[in-house]
Amino acid sequence: MDKYNLDTLCVQAGYSPKTGESRIPTICQSTTFFYGDSQAMADCFDLKSDGYFYSRLENPTVAAFEGKVAALDGGVAAVGCASGMSAVTLAALTIAGAGDNVLCSQAVYGGTFNLFGTTMPKLGIECRFFDPDDSAEDIEKLIDDKTKFIIAETIANPSIVVLDFDKIAGIAKKHKLVFMVDNTLATPILCRPKEFGADIVLYSTSKYIEGHAAALGGMIVDCGTFNFKDNPRYPSFNVPDESYHGLVYADLAVPFGTKCRAQLIRDTGAIMAPMNAYLSYLGCDTLALRMERHSENAKKVAAFLAKHPKVAWVKHASLPDNKYHALAEKYLPKGQGGMMSFGIDGDIEKCRTFMEALKLITQETHVADVRSCVLHPASTTHRQLSEHELEMAGVPQNLVRLSVGIENADDIIADLDGALKKI
Repeated sequence: MDKYNLDTLCVQAGYSPKTGESRIPTICQSTTFFYGDSQAMADCFDLKSDGYFYSRLENPTVAAFEGKVAALDGGVAAVGCASGMSAVTLAALTIAGAGDNVLCSQAVYGGTFNLFGTTMPKLGIECRFFDPDDSAEDIEKLIDDKTKFIIAETIANPSIVVLDFDKIAGIAKKHKLVFMVDNTLATPILCRPKEFGADIVLYSTSKYIEGHAAALGGMIVDCGTFNFKDNPRYPSFNVPDESYHGLVYADLAVPFGTKCRAQLIRDTGAIMAPMNAYLSYLGCDTLALRMERHSENAKKVAAFLAKHPKVAWVKHASLPDNKYHALAEKYLPKGQGGMMSFGIDGDIEKCRTFMEALKLITQETHVADVRSCVLHPASTTHRQLSEHELEMAGVPQNLVRLSVGIENADDIIADLDGALKKI
């Protein structure tokens, strides 16, 4: 389906029924699958042939959704995971192990920051955070022969920093490093990271891709662009895996995707549930339409907030004076999505007063679905971070995260205006 446009792929990719079969993927709510031929089943276990034998590794419903997202990103394979955080975790552990280090943008979602700053070090993996606005030279100083990858977000949650792909991709290419990008807030509709040098693309599919806040899930897309063969940074891809009878992943057509499923999904069991894959597949049908509306609405809302006397600042790359406006025009020309952050002119109490006065827009931990919602990250999603870490992540105490939905923009603005008058 490479010849089709993205909005067509949203509807058509991932599943092709045969005569008499269901037009949409069915829910294969089964843990296991029948084989009358013992050798055929053995070949599946040895990765010598395609087939389903246990839903802890692969499932037909999940495979349909994997195929759709891989097609949208131009990838060679995708791995459906239990959540966005499991996708980040499994992608990292596919490459890095004890004694290694990784580079992570400090402008990332709080859960990702905590994963790399607190949990990964317990496994012997050191994280070296960098400011995405730093020069290439300063970021390169963090790299040594044990560095395994660089990871950043296309649009950072909730600081709304837009990634300079050329800079980070250039560093990764120079040092023959894997470049991972969490593209959750942009989706393939607004940005295809592969086209700007990314090797692995990550998603919390629970957000825009699924679109309705009904199904938890994550996705790892292998772009098929990185050459692991004989790269001294990646011995685990170049030595035989004795748990698969001496299989060498670098010799395969899809090294990363295969290793991720064969080792990490196999051993952790953190695969996406079939029902969640089904709901996400259906939700993704309208992704192109929704991202257009989210972006249009957010642009109007950002312009309104930027002029409001009770708002100290607004971060959305659609604003001409935004620090990342030029990068957004380069990497996100179709729209900048529905996520933004803004600062209430005041303290946490004024943020609370504002949010509790909203009537249409609700307070939620979730973001990036069809309904508008707000959150105060410093006291919720990022509350585990210290004051210094909050500063590093670009999350001041007066920051309100706003996820603009697909309701009528006039109604969203009226609700914001009414709540701001309560401060």
